[in-house]
Amino acid sequence: MANVVNFYISNLCHFVCIFMFVFLSDTKSILIFQPSYLTATGPTVTAFLHGNTSNISLSLRTVSASNVTGIIGEPSCVTELTQWVLTAEQLGKSAVWVQLRLNRSLQLCGDNDTHTDCCPKPLCVLEALQVSACVDETPHTSLLIQARIYALLLPTHSGPVILNQVYQPLGACPCDLTFRECDIRCCCDKDCSLEDLKLFESYCLPGTFGGHVSPTPDYQCSVQSSENSPDWFPFLCVVSPPENNPYLGLFYQGDTITPKPRLSFQGPVLSAPVSVNVYTQGSPIFSLNDQYVTIPQSAFGQCLDTAPVAFLQNFNVRCVTLLRSCPAGYPLETLPKDLGIQVKNGQDGVVTVDVIDKVTMDLSQFIPSTDPLASFDEMQVCENVTLALDYKFYWKGNVITNITLTRTVGTITFNGSVLLTTSYSAEFLNEEFMGEPTSGNPGYQVGMPVIAGIMGTSENNTGSIQRTLINLWKPVGDGLCSSAEKKPVLFGENSTAGCLLPVSWQKLKQCDILRQTVTSLQTALITATFVAKSVNPDALTMADWMNISFVTLNSSKSMENSTGSCYGIPSHQHIHVWSFITGMIEGIPQRQIRALQVRYSLSSWGLDCGGGDFSPCVDQMGTQMFPVTSSVTFTDIPINTGPPKTRFQINFTEYDCNRNDVCWPELAFPITRYYTGEPYSQSLAKGLILVFFFLAASVLGTPWRQIRQAWSSISL
Repeated sequence: MANVVNFYISNLCHFVCIFMFVFLSDTKSILIFQPSYLTATGPTVTAFLHGNTSNISLSLRTVSASNVTGIIGEPSCVTELTQWVLTAEQLGKSAVWVQLRLNRSLQLCGDNDTHTDCCPKPLCVLEALQVSACVDETPHTSLLIQARIYALLLPTHSGPVILNQVYQPLGACPCDLTFRECDIRCCCDKDCSLEDLKLFESYCLPGTFGGHVSPTPDYQCSVQSSENSPDWFPFLCVVSPPENNPYLGLFYQGDTITPKPRLSFQGPVLSAPVSVNVYTQGSPIFSLNDQYVTIPQSAFGQCLDTAPVAFLQNFNVRCVTLLRSCPAGYPLETLPKDLGIQVKNGQDGVVTVDVIDKVTMDLSQFIPSTDPLASFDEMQVCENVTLALDYKFYWKGNVITNITLTRTVGTITFNGSVLLTTSYSAEFLNEEFMGEPTSGNPGYQVGMPVIAGIMGTSENNTGSIQRTLINLWKPVGDGLCSSAEKKPVLFGENSTAGCLLPVSWQKLKQCDILRQTVTSLQTALITATFVAKSVNPDALTMADWMNISFVTLNSSKSMENSTGSCYGIPSHQHIHVWSFITGMIEGIPQRQIRALQVRYSLSSWGLDCGGGDFSPCVDQMGTQMFPVTSSVTFTDIPINTGPPKTRFQINFTEYDCNRNDVCWPELAFPITRYYTGEPYSQSLAKGLILVFFFLAASVLGTPWRQIRQAWSSISL
């Protein structure tokens, strides 16, 4: 019995092995559509064919299910004439992109439409399609498509016909609220059938909402009934057509209303540029032929190639472009003669742009690293590609004195496609203060650098303060502190940035050295000891500067250094700036710095041996990343211009009209100077008349009569 079982098991293993060998040997020739069944509701259908797609052909035909069995026939390699266009595109070696596009119009036919390509019914296309993949005229797989497409209801340009309100009421049935549906109790609704009206004809909505927008006047002979009509009514009633109704045109004024422009997705039509005679801050700069001077800039999240340049407004932007071939045209393909244009200087003069070419070989900041294994035959080489355009506008007063342009070009190579990052900048430099940054005039403006200073140590600068900047971290590339750059603190803009510092087990055993290393990194951001109150400080006047306050938080004394951890690491540097508004110039607030504080937050660093990466805990030279951060916060100090309130004003609110519902001081408000509803003389006269009537009522009234009677009885 055991031999028989072993015999069957041995034969079964041989059968499975043979089946798997045949199956695996034939997988390369398998073809399959993904998906294999689609429902088309639009004019375009897309699918993918996977497998060995070499030497295949696609055929398209219209199919239908059998009336007896309901089964569609076998795939066929015979192509039939249909209203669809079949296209295919090879994707790699084992995939084909297949698309079917409807080759007819989906517009619904009109009443008198003579076009044969339109749809006679709302359901325009209703058919089944079969796409077959054939090799040597033999179908291997098929794609079944059920098309059910409705006609497009395009809006008509003929507006609604508005009746003349002089002769017919506008909106003859206000209760007709539902389109092509009968509204209950709306007897004027044209969508209601006679059967519907019988259900609620005795409960019709009355008045104007029910459709009685033009009631028949009482003097019409057809209105009066025999019950309530007077005996003289038949001789004096009026017989007139309904058009002669006094209610028609009752609210008609005959005015013409200009329609307001509505929202549209069409691009606005820009007006021609209007040249200005004198440049002011923010005004566009014009060329000699009265056209905008344009430089690529960033707006609404994308780069605009032809954005106007505004006077005295610096910018520095980066634009990313996907290249599939060598660029052609501005701004990636430029010539010095096209960039050296003539610009109006703002004083009836002309300034020519001086173009300086710079060829760069280091393309690391413009394109990502290329694949070294890519074939050189497949590489595209693009020469003299414009990588950067850096403008410098020199100005004095309202006049542009000089313009220089540094054009950076280079040769890029790529395979297939590449992301190209280009930079564009414009910087306005004052000839009187070439080396000093401008942050506004006379107060700080939002977005301009905060001016700091350090005391001069050289013999020539003893006693004077040299200008510098306060910086934050600006990580680039890998985000490490060793490769991080610095960016200046901009006035009024809160910001947070940082970098990563790799720390090993060996460094965590030397906490003092690690603490000193982080401290050196943070103090390198701020080398200044003074900050300018305003933007035009005098280097020799200490009243224009103030000291920067440095605060270091004390770490908890209970925390001590342990194996693999260090405490008291100044990992975060926070800059707090207090400012206030000193005045307004042309509607622009002028701000001045009141105080600047630099605070260091201490933290504890320790290796995290949990999770998937525990190599730093085993290898003493292995590292973990720890963040070193910096931030800045700006706070406006409100200015209270009114005198301080006394304790009586704060606590006693009985006669305070702003904090009490009863306001006794306003009892005689109409006769005071604060009342502006009418002239003061009229309000005073009316007040005196009221007083006279009050006195007369008191004298002639019952209380005064009783007093006189009592007085007369006493005298008698």
